[in-house]
Amino acid sequence: MKVNMEKIEKNIVALEIEVEQSKIQEATEKAYKKIVKKISIPGFRKGKAPRVLVEKHVGKDYINEEALDTVVPQEYYEAIKETNIQPIDKPKIDIVQFEEGKPFIFKATVEVKPEVELGQYIGIEVERKEDEITDIEVNAELERLRNRHAQLVNIEEGAAEEKDSVIIDFEGFIDNEPFQGGTGTDYSLELGSGTFIPGFEEKLIGAKVGEVRDVEVKFPDDYHSVELAGKDALFKVTVKGIKRKELADLDDEFAKDVSEFETLEELKNDIMNRLKEVAEKQALTRLQDELVQKIVENCNVEVPDLLIEQRIDGMLQGFSQRLSMQGLSMEDFLKHTDNDIDAIRSEYRSSAEKAVKTDLILEAIAHKENIMVFDEEVDARVAEMAKNYSAEPEVFRNWLESGGNMESLMKSIVIDKILIQLVEKAVIK
Repeated sequence: MKVNMEKIEKNIVALEIEVEQSKIQEATEKAYKKIVKKISIPGFRKGKAPRVLVEKHVGKDYINEEALDTVVPQEYYEAIKETNIQPIDKPKIDIVQFEEGKPFIFKATVEVKPEVELGQYIGIEVERKEDEITDIEVNAELERLRNRHAQLVNIEEGAAEEKDSVIIDFEGFIDNEPFQGGTGTDYSLELGSGTFIPGFEEKLIGAKVGEVRDVEVKFPDDYHSVELAGKDALFKVTVKGIKRKELADLDDEFAKDVSEFETLEELKNDIMNRLKEVAEKQALTRLQDELVQKIVENCNVEVPDLLIEQRIDGMLQGFSQRLSMQGLSMEDFLKHTDNDIDAIRSEYRSSAEKAVKTDLILEAIAHKENIMVFDEEVDARVAEMAKNYSAEPEVFRNWLESGGNMESLMKSIVIDKILIQLVEKAVIK
């Protein structure tokens, strides 16, 4: 195979690929053997008809096309490896020469990743800002632990207060008509949790066991159910029980009950260490963000529209998935917000362009610094991700491979490694 590469414009290159005649002959022979098994020719068993008759039956061009469908992708892939280009789109294929006794020549025109003009990225000055962890943060975490492990006790006398849990039956009406999903029985609702429609929980504060209350509310304009959004509703609510949290004393017994520690002091030290670890990670993330931003400002690259559009596609897919988790479809969202997909794409464009530009620059730095990914690093990352999904590493790897996600995983490892190296070579104040 011979390859001639020509830069057409910007990020467009043309590869003229010459393939030996012997490869074409081999491919057409394989194509004939594949086709002859599928057709029936009188006087011959299926798969046994001579090639000359098969060519007359289906046409010589059909066999040639079948052969080229195999040869072109294979040779194009080899040409990519030989020229070391990085296509970002499917190629446009043009046949230049296809004659018996002569080499097969075709041209592949394709858009590739742009060249990055790297500026200074070593010795960048950045400031590390780390939050100080004090007893205030530790005590707040202890209070969260107390609330998480609090006992709920029944309140027979007295009225419901904020943070109490009320056991209620309710039925909702709009225009004096019950609506679907507006009823509940023995429902446990923590007052002040914000889990119900705004205004609902507040109107149950002061209620007593056995009391029946009419609660008037208005569904938010952006409520996930389009049929209910912005509507006034009346709920008839029966308070069947009130439960109040009983908090344990902060002592050694509490530490033993909620942790593996024997004393409250040991628990406090553990909380302090964990909060410091979180603060250190957040500080490192902020430092990396500042460092990358300064490096990007020092580099030049023209970001192709295609890559921006692809990134917007990914952002939209993520947004659609988040909507579905709330019971909403993209169509419902667009209808309810009086929006259209083009407007949302336009909103995403700036951040998508910034993200693509950052990725291109970091990849270029990683290439210049010869950052490599080793099998054990991939295994470790797969195992870490599998653990988060409560899956076996091998099963999770198969899922990644079947979904074509291994390449993005490898890229994420490369980016992580180059970020570590850039931080090590930065001037940190």
